[in-house]
Amino acid sequence: MKTAFIGAVEGSAIALEALVRAGLTPRLVVTLPPDAAHRHSDYVDLAPLANEFGSTLLYTTDVNTPPVLEVLRTLETDLALVIGWSQICGPAFRSSARIGAVGFHPAPLPRMRGRAVIPWTILLGETTTAASLFWLDEGVDSGPLLLQETIDVVQDETARTLYLKQTGALARMLPKAMELVRSGNAPRIEQDHARATYCAKRTSEDGLIDWRQPAQAALRLIRAVGDPYPGAFTAYKAHKLIVDAAEPFADSHRFIGLPGQVVSDTQRGFVVRCGDGDCLHITSWRLDGEARKPRLHSKLGMKVP
Repeated sequence: MKTAFIGAVEGSAIALEALVRAGLTPRLVVTLPPDAAHRHSDYVDLAPLANEFGSTLLYTTDVNTPPVLEVLRTLETDLALVIGWSQICGPAFRSSARIGAVGFHPAPLPRMRGRAVIPWTILLGETTTAASLFWLDEGVDSGPLLLQETIDVVQDETARTLYLKQTGALARMLPKAMELVRSGNAPRIEQDHARATYCAKRTSEDGLIDWRQPAQAALRLIRAVGDPYPGAFTAYKAHKLIVDAAEPFADSHRFIGLPGQVVSDTQRGFVVRCGDGDCLHITSWRLDGEARKPRLHSKLGMKVP
């Protein structure tokens, strides 16, 4: 079976390596050029892997353009795998592969279609999610399901830990899905569109911490938008302070201050008071690229240059 692999993020590289380990190396790899890396915070150039594995490499910023479609047809592609590519694949693309095109979505489809699903999963306090492989159609994450694996979401889940759970599930599922397609037994389970929900796009600016919120809400944001995403942040004087990790502070009742005020200095970091009177212990941060602490009693705010 002749396959084309389309992707441009860290999860794409993990999936591609899983296919190769299973003896299912794609004939063609399509990826974003390095000068378009800004499109994804978890961008990975797949060129080194394609060259190592002997796949034909094609750079593009749009899979719907005639040059891409021509290559797919010339190589007589049977199946297109779209894993980590944020673009609607039009009818000409979907029909350029004989069997069709399969996509991946880190959510329990039909729920949570759309963008920024891993951060939204944590922000919503979900206790379970899923990894979904599905057949692409004219909609957004709306095609029939091929395979789906349930994933538990723990209370202290971070974007990185959930990302690794999702990519681990993807690496397990993809070879199975390929074998099902090759044998002619691949499911096409229609989604219940009446149950569909949609996640809105998030930008780096949405990581701004509002210290007026309860401590648990601020902590959930820090966990949700960290690595491999841009991260939660706050203002310190004229600087942007990125908060990579935090935890509840057991002695919150001992400190009186304003929301966003640094009320204590610790060996591991510093303590910030939140809007409900509870505090967060900031244990990993970046200030001008360094682990430099804000001064005790200073106020972290909402205005970032």
